[in-house]
Order: sequence, then C-alpha cells, then structure tokens
Amino acid sequence: MLFKAYLVTLVLATRSTAFSATLFSSKSSLKSSKHFKTSAAALMSAADPHAFLEDVLGDESLKWVKDQNDKCIAAVGDPTETDRFKRILSILDSKDKIPSVSQIGTPTKNGMYYNFWQDDKHVQGIWRKTTLESYKTGEPEWHTVLDLDALDPPTTGTASTWVWHGSTLLNEGEASNWDRALISLSPGGSDADTTREIDLLTEKFISAEEGGFTMPTAAKTSIRYRSRDEVLVGSDFDGKGTDMTDSGYARVVKSWKRGTPISEAKTVFEAEQADIAGSQYAYHDRGFVHEFQHRVITFYTSKYWYRALSAKQVSSVSAADETAPFLPVPIPEDAEISTFAGEAMITLRTDWKGFKAGALLTAPMSEVVADDWSNVKSLFEPTPRKSLSSKTTTKDFVVLSVLEDVRTTLVVYRYEAGTFTLQESPGGDAVPVGQDVAVSNVNRVPHNNELFLWRDGYLVPDTLELVPDVNDMLSRVPLKAKPAMFNAEGLIVEQHFATSADGTKIPYFVMRKSGYAGFKFDGSNPTLLDAYGGFEISMLPGYSAGVGAGWLEKGGVKVIANIRGGGEYGPSWHQAALKANRFKAYEDMEAVAADLIERKITSPPKLACIGGSNGGLMVGNLITRPISSKLFGAAVCQVPLLDMKVYSHLLAGASWMAEYGDPDKPEEWKFLRRHSAYHLLRHDNLGIPEEGAPEGAEECKGSPDWVCPKVLFTTSTRDDRVHPGHARKMVRSLLEEAQPKGKAPVVQYWENTEGGHGGAADNKQRAHMWALTYEFLAQQLGLE
Repeated sequence: MLFKAYLVTLVLATRSTAFSATLFSSKSSLKSSKHFKTSAAALMSAADPHAFLEDVLGDESLKWVKDQNDKCIAAVGDPTETDRFKRILSILDSKDKIPSVSQIGTPTKNGMYYNFWQDDKHVQGIWRKTTLESYKTGEPEWHTVLDLDALDPPTTGTASTWVWHGSTLLNEGEASNWDRALISLSPGGSDADTTREIDLLTEKFISAEEGGFTMPTAAKTSIRYRSRDEVLVGSDFDGKGTDMTDSGYARVVKSWKRGTPISEAKTVFEAEQADIAGSQYAYHDRGFVHEFQHRVITFYTSKYWYRALSAKQVSSVSAADETAPFLPVPIPEDAEISTFAGEAMITLRTDWKGFKAGALLTAPMSEVVADDWSNVKSLFEPTPRKSLSSKTTTKDFVVLSVLEDVRTTLVVYRYEAGTFTLQESPGGDAVPVGQDVAVSNVNRVPHNNELFLWRDGYLVPDTLELVPDVNDMLSRVPLKAKPAMFNAEGLIVEQHFATSADGTKIPYFVMRKSGYAGFKFDGSNPTLLDAYGGFEISMLPGYSAGVGAGWLEKGGVKVIANIRGGGEYGPSWHQAALKANRFKAYEDMEAVAADLIERKITSPPKLACIGGSNGGLMVGNLITRPISSKLFGAAVCQVPLLDMKVYSHLLAGASWMAEYGDPDKPEEWKFLRRHSAYHLLRHDNLGIPEEGAPEGAEECKGSPDWVCPKVLFTTSTRDDRVHPGHARKMVRSLLEEAQPKGKAPVVQYWENTEGGHGGAADNKQRAHMWALTYEFLAQQLGLE
C-alpha cells in the first residue's frame, strides 16, 4: 500500500491539465538511458531513421532538440515576452496562494505546521514552519527550516537546480519526539533523487560521519525509518542494476543500521525481477505496530506478507534479527490493504466474497492473516453511479470521499472498541456542478480528530477551514481564502453527457462565457478539450488560475472530459479501457468532441485537444485516428508515450504493461499496435513499409485523406519516467516524413532541459511552458 501511496505523492500541485494527476512513476535515472536505448533499439527496425533520438543525452539528439526549440520560439514567439507569461508567473509566485500545511509532532512535543513554498524569491523553494495561531493570521510568521536555493547545486547531467521530493518522518509511536526526517531532493526534477537526514530540532543535516542516513548520489531509491537507528532501504546497491526490477524500481530491501556503512546492510526481502517493485515497511498505528512485506507484481496486482510487532520489538530488534514470521495476507492480488489501529482496511478492484469491485472492507488484522472472514464488514459499496474516491483518517474517524456523477459527498465513520459506526451526513447533498470538497489531515501522523476542509471549483477559488472535531463537521473555523486570481465574471460551468460509440454515457464539464456575456452557439468559439483516461485517475473540478488567466479570460472555452480509463465511476470505469479496449477511451473523446460540435459550442477548426503522459498517448491517437483527426484543428501533446512497440523497454515503461499490454507478446502487440500513435502515423497514415507487423495486419497503403491537426509537442530531457524519445521521434517523423507530403501543416516542439515528468522544475519554467502552450493554441484557433 505504501508503494501505491508513493505513486500518489507524485501528483503535481496544479490541476490545470490531466497529466498532473498521472500515476506514472519511476526512480530510473538518466544514467540508465544508454542501457534502455540499446535494448530498445534491438527491437526497432533498422529502417526507422528516428531511433537515434532515444539516446537522451547524445550529442546528435541534443543538437536536434536545440534546433527544434529555436524553431518553436521563432514561430510561436518568446513566451516570456507575453502578458500570458507575466500573468501566469505572477499567479504561481503569488503570496495569496493558500499554503498547505501539516503538523509535525504534537502541541506538547515541538508541534509546528510545515509547508513547502516557491515564489520569485525562493525559486527552488523553502521548507518552512509556523504555529497554528500564526497561520490563522493574514501574515503568518514563517521560520525557514531548509532553503533549497542555498544548497550547492547538483552536478547530475543537465540538472542545475534541486526539486523538492518531500520528507519522511521518524515515527516512534506515542514515545516519538518528532525530531528526525529523511529529505528527498531531485536534481533537475527527475524521479531519481538523493536522501539526507535532518535534525528537526537543530534544523541541520546529519552527515554520514555523524551517523546520518545519507545517500548523496541521485538514484532510484526507496528509504524509510523502521526505528530511530534503522532504516529499510531499497536501491541499486551495486550500481549494476541487479537489485532493481525490470521497471527500474528497487527489488532488494536491506536493513541499514545507524553508524554503519551501507555495504554492511543486510538483505531482509527480495521481490522478483519481473515485478514492478518490492518493499518492506513497519509503522505505528494507534497503539499497534504493523510490518508488511510487499511485492508489486503489476501496476494493479500485489502480494503482501504481515507480522504484528510490539513497540519494544520494533525499536530494539532489527528487521534482520527479528524472528517473528511473516504470514501471507489472503486477499485478492488486485486488492489493496492498509490499517486503522488493529483493523485491516481492504479496497477491492474485483468482486470478492459477495462484495462488489470498488468496495471498502474492514476486518480485524489478526483474523485476516488467519483467513477468518466471519467479522468482515463493508464501509462502502459502489453503485453504477457512485464510487469511492479517497479516504482520510483521524485518530478516531474515517472520512470517505464519494463520487456520484463526478460530484463529491463526504461519509464519516467513527471507530470505537473495534467497531466502525456510520455518522450522520456531515455536509448535506453533493457539491454544486463544477465544484469540489476535500478533506486532509492536520497532522502528518493523526493524534487527534482535527481535519482541514478544502473547497474550490473550476471558477471558485480555494477556501480552507479547520474542523476542530470530525464528530461535528458542521462546526468549522475559517482559516484561509484565496482571492480570485482571474476574472470569472460572466463565466459559467455546465455538465453534459455525450454518448460514446458503444452507448456509454460520458460526462464532461464545460467552462465558458454565458449568453449574457456574449457567448454564441455558432461554432466559432476556440475550445480546448482536456482529458486523461488512464490508471484509474479521476479528473475532478479544481481551481486553476493558469487556465483562467491564460485561456478563459480571453474568451476561450475549456472542457474536461471524464472518459473511461479514469476512476470517476470506480474500477469498472477504468477496466473498461484497459489493454485491448484502450480504443474506448479514444472513442469517448471523439464522442465528446462530436457533442461539442453538435451543440455548436465549437467546430473542428476551433477545437483542440490537450493531454500529458497517458493523456499524451491519447492525444497521439486523436491526431492519427481517421475520425478524431478530422474533429480537431489543433492539439498539444505533453510528455507523451507514443511508440508502444518499445515503451516497455524505456525507463519505467515495464511497470505499465498491466495498463497497456506487453508488446513482446504477439497476441498483445496485435491490439497494442492499434494504439501506437507512432505506428499509426508512419505506417497506417503515411504508408511507410512496416517490418514486424502483427500477423493479419493489412498492408500499409497510407491514408490519402489524413491530415495531422496543427500540433505542439512538449517534453523534458530530465523526464526519467516517460522517455523523451517518444515525442522526439514522433515530431521528427511528422517533420521529415509527413510535412513534405502536405500532411502536417504545423508541427512545433519544445523540450525543457530540466523539469522531470512535470515538464518544469520551478515557477518560471512552468510559466514558460504554459504561456507557450496557450500562445500556440491562441494562434492556431484564432482566440485573439
């Protein structure tokens, strides 16, 4: 479960585009890119003239990148000279943003409220703290704990800045002093990061010479405390990759004692080479101590082993010396497990023991490992319209966020004496269309029943309230309110449903001017359609001032489509577009686009699509599929997957085969080939002969009436999650193989040399990327 929680932490702060919510993750560093290029190239046809671009840091590749970047800026213009850039940067750097805080410690044990912050003066960011009393004021008094800009810069590849990857606390249960943390910092924004231990009382790093847990080389590492003087660490220990899975995650976990060299750490758990990852972790939970071993077999399947420990055991006996056996956890491989005190909390992805996929179950952990289900209970049962979005826990409560047609309600359970009791509805009916409500923990480790309650919407700025006691959710203390950061006067939000090719109703939100503000249903409105459609990620309403200032204020229409592959209606909604059914997500997009056109909100020359990561694969398909390429006049494809023949051999790609399929298996490549935008472009549309085509595939004759929408591709050299070679090769093919035939009228490419999978490492880079994106779209769709 902690591995999946780690994936969730990769969600980016902005919700203005779909790839911000991607679950793709990898700790593969660019040092490994040469290996991945070689293995991938072995699968590529020698006839592919673009394969050299998979060499991420090769001189020829970087020369090509620089040339394309220069041409892009020459064509679109320097985004830093535009009002859009200045507006977006001012929003990102604004002191009016609500600083999200969480308490470390307790009021009697150095309890302070911590926040990570970036602005124009703190470009790389600061980790800072304040008191709750000060936080409640309009001008909190912040104390800087760690200033990333003051650190010596990294020296890894093209990286020149540090990117914050978070902190891991030392939790010793009721005896915890909350005085130590492991800090993860990434060079340039890659998923590979470094680890340093910090003393939260002296606010200084603890060096290796002083006994600190320090891993200074950026690597694909997982590390967490087991006790004060022991961590459980997984990494590429010998530098040869033998301790890593094929997906680039840690496979071998070792017990590392304070004051000893890591070379003396002892192996305590090993996953399989073909697994995604392996981990072992122990933690305190409301008076209980749980320890798990965890094999992540595929993105959606796992095996768990468990043992219960006492607080004395975990603090005095190392994982390597502990003799208590691990017992297998007899739950479905596609279920996930966490704990609440002595109870197991199990989330199902398929039907099991009379419970539906998407249900949340509880049972005593001691009975679970004994395969005794006599006391299993359900806290949530899904319906065709309702799904469980998330759960948040306090000392005595579980708060469920439940979606019904992409609108959130909160459901609260109280835990007492081993029993969960449903409380009265805390907030009434679901939130209005286009708005959302969410809760988050006040404490990094819950020790009371306080919660933060957040509200926002597409056109509604964030507000933050403190719930002093979950037992009375209606008694709330206003804390912060973000001022409007773009002019929403005259703007409205609507929700519509389009009918996909197989009859499924697809919800989508439209942000536009009202009729009173001059909106006309004449097909003339520049419209940007955004979606993700993968990995069971839901696209929920949220305030994005960048979208507002960069697009909506100027008369553009923004649309968010909740297509299949996401999680808006639970596991079945996601599974409907898995593997061979991936095309259903693209049919959903075509249905939404057609519905927008039929409603005369827009028309093909005025309609663009945008998506990143898995959403980039979606855009790649939309600009190459026969139907959708005629529905869109423009497209923006961000940090995308595109060549599905080699994706599983590039960086973290092997970890996504449960989502897409295995291209090395002929029966799966047969359907993957239909979703490989690179192949759709070169072979289906351009008629370039294809070596190794799936059995039964039609001869490539080309598509005489196909024309690529005007398109901008963006990616990052430092993206070590989705290989930048995908975007590079697609663009080179469009420029050199499609454009001379009149098939690709406008193709632009921008690659940031830093930024990681998010495409940017700091606010200026983010503002540059989004200003460039909106300038391109405005020019192509005639917004201004």
